[in-house]
Amino acid sequence: MQPALSMAFKDWAVICAALESGRQTLIVRKGGIHEGQAGFRVAHREFWLFPTYMHEAAGGLVEDAAPLIRQVEAHRPPAGELRLSVAAAVTDVFELADETVLAGLSGMHLWSHRTLSERFHYCRPGLFVLIVRVYRTMPAIVLPDSPHFAGCRSWVELPTAVPTAHLAPVLADTEFTCRQLAIQAALIGARSA
Repeated sequence: MQPALSMAFKDWAVICAALESGRQTLIVRKGGIHEGQAGFRVAHREFWLFPTYMHEAAGGLVEDAAPLIRQVEAHRPPAGELRLSVAAAVTDVFELADETVLAGLSGMHLWSHRTLSERFHYCRPGLFVLIVRVYRTMPAIVLPDSPHFAGCRSWVELPTAVPTAHLAPVLADTEFTCRQLAIQAALIGARSA
């Protein structure tokens, strides 16, 4: 991990919490409205996770995500405040052109089948799956929120690089490797990007 990171990756707060708790080791991404016709690209391999609350919807997640949604909502920072507690390093990137491959990832993430299908078919068919090694810091780093961070896009640049010296991996090396291999096996036939 770099000594400091200035880029952040926006995702639902409940997904960030799932990554932080070790419940999830992958990110599925289509891309934000502001990413243009080219869509999402893995512009950075290491980044802070930027939790968003704008699109949170229980209907977009599997049923057993309900307790985590309540937990995230109970710990939501006050308006005007951004809390960074999780950083990620991308180990693998897959570009999916076949929706049926998504079934192999069942149980490895919190998104509902309907949400993934909608994302897959939005604009043009396809999705990216990123396997990420997740690290956490305690306590969270608090930054002022800014209109600069607004908008439906994946990447935002932080006002300053935030040090990563106190990060600890969420999963032990062996557990992460087991999950990485399971995801790779589920995505056999998908194009590695």
